[in-house]
Amino acid sequence: MNIANQKSIGALLIIVSIILIFILAFVKANIDKQEDFLCKISHLNPDLDIKQCPAHESPNSWLILIAFGIAFIILGGGIYMILMPVKKGGNEFKEINVSKLDEEEKKVYDLLKKNEGSLYQSDIIKETEFSKVRITRILDKMAGKGVIERKRRGMTNIVILK
Repeated sequence: MNIANQKSIGALLIIVSIILIFILAFVKANIDKQEDFLCKISHLNPDLDIKQCPAHESPNSWLILIAFGIAFIILGGGIYMILMPVKKGGNEFKEINVSKLDEEEKKVYDLLKKNEGSLYQSDIIKETEFSKVRITRILDKMAGKGVIERKRRGMTNIVILK
């Protein structure tokens, strides 16, 4: 996800959550008026206890509280998306002059780009059908030119585009 998309999605989440919070505030105010009216009516009847008031048995307060919580979580997510740094995607590699590579090096370079910039050396041998020695020499030349780096992983190397 690039930075423009992330920031626009974050801004959209903030706008939606603010609208939701305002709507919930109006709904809460309206429900409070209705419950106050019900309580006043139930207090006029001397036979009814406060526990029998329909406003006290309603789950509306909890539902609105949960809705406010969700709205604030969405707001937090939007703020986080706007403020958090964007990591570079897997397909962004250092630009190199491909014309300085020979045919074998170009074949390995294209194979690495196709596989998101990294591949085990043994997989390069399988894909290119070159010998181990030939691949080692090709990779040595490419590492010398600053195109790749090799990292030891157990009994094999992982080859990574710079």
